[in-house]
Amino acid sequence: MHIGMRIKEVMAEKGISVITVAKEIECERTNVYNIFAREDINTRLLQKFCKVLNHDFFNELSKDAFKKK
Repeated sequence: MHIGMRIKEVMAEKGISVITVAKEIECERTNVYNIFAREDINTRLLQKFCKVLNHDFFNELSKDAFKKK
């Protein structure tokens, strides 16, 4: 799973703007755009996204890791 793209998808699904997320996770808006390009992410930062977006990315990543390919 490309976590940056998934974060972007969830933000779009929930109608939450980059500006709102940036304020909530206390970073610059450009940093949020940079995160969209990442295939992986620091767990502390991912936890912030989970809280702001009310979405369990950890569960998704776990399911993806154990999915039979």
